[in-house]
Amino acid sequence: MTDFEIVLNEWPRLASGFGNTVFLFAASAVGAFLLGALMVGPMRSRNKIVRVALHSFVDGMRMLPFLIFVYLLYYGLPAFGIKLDAWTAGLLGLIIYHCAYVAEILRGAWDQLPAGQTESAQAHGYHGLRLMRRIILPQLILNSAPVLGNQLIYILKDTSFLMIITVQDLTYAASSIQSMYFVPLEPFLIAMALYWAVSLSIEGLVRFVQGTAKVRGLGRA
Repeated sequence: MTDFEIVLNEWPRLASGFGNTVFLFAASAVGAFLLGALMVGPMRSRNKIVRVALHSFVDGMRMLPFLIFVYLLYYGLPAFGIKLDAWTAGLLGLIIYHCAYVAEILRGAWDQLPAGQTESAQAHGYHGLRLMRRIILPQLILNSAPVLGNQLIYILKDTSFLMIITVQDLTYAASSIQSMYFVPLEPFLIAMALYWAVSLSIEGLVRFVQGTAKVRGLGRA
C-alpha cells in the first residue's frame, strides 16, 4: 500500500478536519466583518477618546502575531480566572484579530469616497446606522473587494494555527495522520490542495462580486 493510499484510507479524519476548518473560517469571517464594519464609524468619530482607543486596538492587533494572540487567549487567560475551551478561544481569536484588519480596510475605503456624497445622503434623511447600511457600506465592500478577498484568505490560513490549542481542524488532522503512520509528506499535500480549493473559491467570489458591480454600474470603474 502506497503512502497516498494510507492517507486516503483516513479520509473520514481529513473530512472532519476540513469541515471544522470551513466552519471556523465561515463563522469567523462573518463575525470579523460585522464587528469591523461596526467599528468604522466610531473610528472616524469626532470624540478623540473613542477614535484613539479604536485606532490603538487596530494597531495592536496588526502588530501582534495571530499565533501569540490565540495562545494567550487559551493558555494565558486562565491566570486571570477566565478559562475558554479550545473552540471558543479559537473562534473568538479569529474574530477579534481579523476584525481589526477589516475595520482598517473599510476605513481606508471610506476615506476615498467623495465627502459630498455623505453630506448629500444626510440631507436626504440618512443618518447613523441607516446611512452606513444603505449608502456607505455597500460602496466600501465593492471598492475594497479585492483587499477583503485577500483578508478572507488570511483568515482561512490562520485557522491552521488553532491546532496548537488542540482544535481539530484540517492541519490537526493531517498532522495526526502523519504522526500515526509516519508519512511525512502526503497528508500535508492533500491538506494544501484543500486549502487551495477554498482559496480559489474565495477568489472566484471576489471576481463575481466585482463583475456584478460593473454590470450594474457600481463600484470603481
